[in-house]
Amino acid sequence: MNLAAAANENLAHISNVLIYSAMAVYTLAFIAHMAEWVFGSRSKVGRTAAALTAPAAPEVTVTASGQAGGTAVLDRPKVVTRSVAGSRDVPDGPGAAGGTEKGDLYGRIAVSLTVLAFLMHFGGVLTRALSVERAPWGNMYEFSITFSMVAVAVYLFLLVLKKNVRWIGLLLVTSVLLDLGLAVSVLYTDSDQLVPALHSYWLWIHVSCAVISGASLYLGAVGSLAYLFRDRYEARLADPSGKQPGAFAASVLERLPSAASLDKFAYRINATVFPLWTFTIIAGAIWAEAAWGRYWGWDPKEVWSFITWVAYAGYLHARATAGWKGRKAAYLALIAFGCYLFNYYGVNIFVTGKHSYAGV
Repeated sequence: MNLAAAANENLAHISNVLIYSAMAVYTLAFIAHMAEWVFGSRSKVGRTAAALTAPAAPEVTVTASGQAGGTAVLDRPKVVTRSVAGSRDVPDGPGAAGGTEKGDLYGRIAVSLTVLAFLMHFGGVLTRALSVERAPWGNMYEFSITFSMVAVAVYLFLLVLKKNVRWIGLLLVTSVLLDLGLAVSVLYTDSDQLVPALHSYWLWIHVSCAVISGASLYLGAVGSLAYLFRDRYEARLADPSGKQPGAFAASVLERLPSAASLDKFAYRINATVFPLWTFTIIAGAIWAEAAWGRYWGWDPKEVWSFITWVAYAGYLHARATAGWKGRKAAYLALIAFGCYLFNYYGVNIFVTGKHSYAGV
């Protein structure tokens, strides 16, 4: 065995150790996030119920009727009540406060552990790349560990920007643990060189854009899913004749941002990332022409990339033109992200095509 091969194996082993270490620290972060949700800021929970059950001030309209001599006489005031879907004006829960909840010890510990786990995670991806001197996304294992790393990076970046996104932490860490667990147990592939078709600088451009797009769209999907639960919770509270939510559901859902905030968050993420996903498909077509002599060949991966693009385009178009907001838009967004997931897992594992580089 030559020294170069030994060094590569050593770096690959270090990468594995760092990934497992990151999983251990992510588990501690998960416990800290759970503690934050269960014990943190209990005294601040209850604002949603108070806002929705408090009697709303009626809107009074005053009309004036003219009489002879130019004297205006005020008619009897009319009380107008309005109930527009999605117009509930409720505050965000304390779980949304993020950087403004500096006194929340559990939350600060959870974020600190997430940062530590991310650094280990990043080290695992970097050493995997150095072990073969190429981009660390040549198979499903490498793509998976990179995907979850980028998702955490986007989350931490939003926290640095003082965005109220700490509520994502629990859901994010849970899904990252599932993703890494699947990667190391089912999708794992030994560190090796690429197949000839992947030897191109477009690997860095096309796949990196796909990873960033998917990780960001995942956060948008989390926002849409959380919106559906929060909106139903607010609707129940606003309906005095309806069944009220249980104590456990209330304690959890009241820590989320309001339904309106979640809807806006999901839309902004999806709208911001959509141009990058569009470029991802264009870059893939250019790479396909260089590798296979055609821009588009209706390969299963190409087809489902286009289906995903159409789904997100339909979501954005519906919001912009038809005024679709709320639950209908959330369902569309989740369907679109479902297309992305099938494009990755379903097509790579169950469908044979030119993009069959799963390695499993």
